[in-house]
Amino acid sequence: MVVVGDAGLDVVAHHSGPIAHGGDVRAKVTIEPGGAGANTAVWLAACGASPVLVARVGADSAGRQVHAELTSAGVQCAFAVDPDLATCCVVVLVDENGQRSMLPDRGANARFSPADLAPGLLAGTNGHLHLSGYVLLDATSRPAGLAVLEAAHAAGWTTSVDPQAAVLIHSAEAFLADVRGVDFLLPNADELLALTGSPEPASAKSLLSHVGAVVVTSGPDGASWVDQDEVISVPAEVTECVDSTGAGDAFDAGFLAAWLAGGSKRDALLGGVRAGSRAVGVVGAQPPR
Repeated sequence: MVVVGDAGLDVVAHHSGPIAHGGDVRAKVTIEPGGAGANTAVWLAACGASPVLVARVGADSAGRQVHAELTSAGVQCAFAVDPDLATCCVVVLVDENGQRSMLPDRGANARFSPADLAPGLLAGTNGHLHLSGYVLLDATSRPAGLAVLEAAHAAGWTTSVDPQAAVLIHSAEAFLADVRGVDFLLPNADELLALTGSPEPASAKSLLSHVGAVVVTSGPDGASWVDQDEVISVPAEVTECVDSTGAGDAFDAGFLAAWLAGGSKRDALLGGVRAGSRAVGVVGAQPPR
């Protein structure tokens, strides 16, 4: 199981009221490991998988901390080290309802390149590649995302892509061309809206000329699997939302772990929902250690 995506640190600020532009709002601030690729890899490990994370970090203390944190969580790190740019850092603002807003600096991840893909990375058969859409949605790292998808297809691996950020999908046609041929596209409702013009899971049928199946997360409305044969939906688990950061990454991990273990479509959806539910109940984007 290979995950390609960002790794970095999150500065998480739980603020006690609306942000006062030009003023002060008290907050509880913590520094947590993060990055969409890293989040998915750690949750995969928590679900019993043995993931390899491919990312680019800086030659700094943050990069060393990220490597140590991920290794201790059971993730094998295949990192390129950038001599100039700092490790990714994201400021995460979390409101009283647990909803997060993010100010990301991809740092070294923005210079992720095809040369960072180690020879033999996708060796063997029966592997799965999961790619974070942030890699494709940044012009500087997009060539690496396309290269790893091409290599996975050539190796006969199954593949999945999470679009990650609706506001960064400036052209649905261009994004869908980039992910053509993947087995699973894993959008949330906002990302589905950006791709199809509708947040309704049934609209994902229009994407099946590009991808094998679409798995849509709809927050409190649960999740749906959409393919040429059917639409299957499962409800969300009722839980208190402490921090929504990384919930989608956790869903991806729970879904993929269940599916790769031979679970049915419904089992895979339920695996994703369980992991996502666990994620919103903790501060930060990764399981507590």
